Amino acid sequence: MRGALLRIVYILAAGIVFCLFSPARSVAQTVFDDMPEPGSSEDYHGDWRELGGNPFDIPGEEGENAAAADTTKNKRKIRKPLESYFFDDSVRMQPNFVWNISTFRNRIEMSRIDTLLNQLQFDFPFQRKGVGDAHQGPLGGASIPFSYFDRPQYQDFSFASGYNAYYVHPETAPFYNVKSPFTQFQYFMAGQKIKAEENFEIRHAQNISPSTGFNVDYKSRGTKGQYNWQKMRDKNLSVAFSHTGKKYTVHAGYIYNAVLNQENGGITDDRLVTDTVIDLSQAIPTRLNDAQNTIKNNTYYVVQSYGIPLRRLTDDDFSIADRSSVFVGHAFECHRWWRKYTDTRAESEGFYDNWYISPGSTNDSIFESRLTNRVFVQLQPWDRNGVIGTLDAGVGMDMHLFYMYDPNYLITGRKNEQKENSYYVYGAIDGSISRYFDWGGNIMFHPTGYKSGDLQFGANASMSAFIKGRPITLSGEFSIDRRSPDYWSQRFFSNHYAWSNSFDKENETRFEVKLDIPAIRLEAKVMHSVTGDKIYYNADAVPVQHDGNVNVTGVYASKGFRIPVGLSAFHFDHRVLLQWSTSQEVIPVPQVAAVASYYFEFNIVKNVLRCQFGVDGRYNTEYYAQGWNPATARFYNQREKEIGDYIKADLFLNAKWKRMRIFLKLEHANEDMFGSRNYFTVPHYPQNRRIFKYGFSWSFYD
Repeated sequence: MRGALLRIVYILAAGIVFCLFSPARSVAQTVFDDMPEPGSSEDYHGDWRELGGNPFDIPGEEGENAAAADTTKNKRKIRKPLESYFFDDSVRMQPNFVWNISTFRNRIEMSRIDTLLNQLQFDFPFQRKGVGDAHQGPLGGASIPFSYFDRPQYQDFSFASGYNAYYVHPETAPFYNVKSPFTQFQYFMAGQKIKAEENFEIRHAQNISPSTGFNVDYKSRGTKGQYNWQKMRDKNLSVAFSHTGKKYTVHAGYIYNAVLNQENGGITDDRLVTDTVIDLSQAIPTRLNDAQNTIKNNTYYVVQSYGIPLRRLTDDDFSIADRSSVFVGHAFECHRWWRKYTDTRAESEGFYDNWYISPGSTNDSIFESRLTNRVFVQLQPWDRNGVIGTLDAGVGMDMHLFYMYDPNYLITGRKNEQKENSYYVYGAIDGSISRYFDWGGNIMFHPTGYKSGDLQFGANASMSAFIKGRPITLSGEFSIDRRSPDYWSQRFFSNHYAWSNSFDKENETRFEVKLDIPAIRLEAKVMHSVTGDKIYYNADAVPVQHDGNVNVTGVYASKGFRIPVGLSAFHFDHRVLLQWSTSQEVIPVPQVAAVASYYFEFNIVKNVLRCQFGVDGRYNTEYYAQGWNPATARFYNQREKEIGDYIKADLFLNAKWKRMRIFLKLEHANEDMFGSRNYFTVPHYPQNRRIFKYGFSWSFYD
């Protein structure tokens, strides 16, 4: 604890020195939180030329001061403004903004820079989405969403799916446009030194020109563990470069993801938590004491396109977003995954039934890579946001390589490598009628290769009405997915598990209807899925295929209430999910999962220091929650026992002092207060005991 406090003092002192002695800038600093939401009634939809000139013009060189300029000196060159067709005027006028890219199409999706006071206390990444995940307990552990509709149905290298909440992918990597350099770092700390949790994040973004910039984002999150052999660490690095010009656009980056986790297999007997009070968590025996999983991923990607206007541009054409154009693009991706699992029989006796390769120890290693090339064309018939905004078409090829240990290697001398190629064509269409109606559709088909016959089809539409400038949106989505089985569910050989399957393709149909009213903080949606020939990991932790259909229905609602008290307010935020599965043996889901946050928000010093004080609560009904298998790094459908029906409450205090955000939290404040001690969301893996957390997030804009 003392060492952690000293580290925080050193960081705060360094930041204060930086602020005091950093050079002054001629442009006023702007805080992200002061900017209105894009599309809100306060947002500006005009052009910068209507505001009296280019915001990137250099003071003293144009306008009323031009006459006073010294004509004997060379004038500095005026920087070109941001002319990208990706951003409308409301986005372009913001001082700083962030987005994600599509690696299949010439499209982006706007995101947010996190500088808000709300939800600062949520240090687990999955706590901010929906009703959260079932997880192993400490920060950095494997997790799986309570909502079936948020669970990854197919992804490359499925051994990493348990850490999907922590991973960075090309389509989730952030890209920034900032008027002045932006740096943000945060540090969260919890617990005693021998079992501390730590969360360190730092990001820096800087623009070379209004259209060109780069950013670096690094995260390191993990714990030493409250229980034996529970050290976990997740690391993520994203380095990104972007140029969004008038015609040419490129997004490129490098991503590194790493998981280094000790696997204790859970505690030996859940009753040591539920029925017995043991003061020291390290006194509770665990089922494994030397097993370890290491997963690493390296990704390189480039997505670029060039726009060709179908008629000559004039000096008044600020962007080609409202001109008929054709875009030609290319996407390149290189993904490499590696996993290693180790244990010894002396410490794992009784946990695994089989020892196929070595009777004394395990040293399993597997590898997968994917090299992707795509070429696409996008037609913009009229306006990019017109009735028919864009028409997309593309072709792609994926080159896969799979490697695992071959028991015949000493005889044949050949490594067990499997190379597969998959070829596909795809298309999409998008359009909108003013701001009242949006629609779109997409299709992808694999005519030949490794995934021959796979088909994905989707359609979406949304209608909006505006009351006093505030939107009410009703949207719907529909999709059909016919997908090949994951490679590793078909064939796998290791020291503890081995299988060779010939599964049929899965078939899934989904639809979703959603109502969104931001003005009253209401979101509600109904979701339904019908899956045929579902592949899942059964109670023996091996993959099997269900013969028939499984239906899952979900109803989700999020509603926030605010009761003002002068300049302060009481807030009551709720997120609730109801789910029904026709086969809990195949797709287990809790019938009810809910999150509630009740807090009081107030000023201590107006416009300087604002605080939130409140409580968070999480709950899910009992169900056969999925278990975790360290040797396969997969969740499986255990039928040993039901867990749930426990409310976990956290007390928190958030504060924002100018650009610094500070939080204090007593996690699991209600531990052992009301009789029940069944605080598990994954069998045999208890949630953290009562623990005090604290930390800060500091942003710099120069």
